[in-house]
Amino acid sequence: MTIIAPSILSADPGRLAEEIQAIEAAGADWLHLDIMDGHFTPNLTFGPWIVELAKKNSKLPLDTHLMVTDPMTYGPIFAKAGADFVSIHVESAPHLHRALEAIQKAGAKPGLALNPLTPLAFLEPTWDLLDLIVLMGVNPGWAGQSFIPQTEDRVAQVAQMLANLKKPRSILLEVDGGVSNQTAPLLKKAGATVLVSGSYVFKASDYSQAILSLRD
Repeated sequence: MTIIAPSILSADPGRLAEEIQAIEAAGADWLHLDIMDGHFTPNLTFGPWIVELAKKNSKLPLDTHLMVTDPMTYGPIFAKAGADFVSIHVESAPHLHRALEAIQKAGAKPGLALNPLTPLAFLEPTWDLLDLIVLMGVNPGWAGQSFIPQTEDRVAQVAQMLANLKKPRSILLEVDGGVSNQTAPLLKKAGATVLVSGSYVFKASDYSQAILSLRD
């Protein structure tokens, strides 16, 4: 079954606790938390308090996506705050192994995020440390962007890379950005196992139907 992870970046910021509870009741599998520092991306979003707020108001796993320039510092901070998954970007860490290990030691499952033009070869040396791969369907920074069509091919390539591993591991393959009822079937067919959707879900009049349309 495909995991649906609504991004609360698109939720009503004045009603975050209520929105989190509503999205869980609507059938979401995970909560996706987009953390931006205003340096790695032009946008500035949440601090570690958002993990605490989400844990207080939901029992769903917390999928925390760090778009920050200092993952060595902030990866463990968000892990210790209670995030279940903490993903960092290839470009943000000169020592990827060290940063991923720090997240793991702090108690979260490490993930690696790749921008639309980041070479997939960066995944090769990190398989043994990963629980999650995040392929961006848009350039990071803002919600509501148009889906980049080449993402479908990249998903299929990574799915094949995972299938070819000599020591198979249960690494989840996530797509973040531009996910809607139009793109979800293509991404699932290509091999995506986790779909992050912000605007499509939170702008819907019925959260349950929006989530169901992504899943089915």
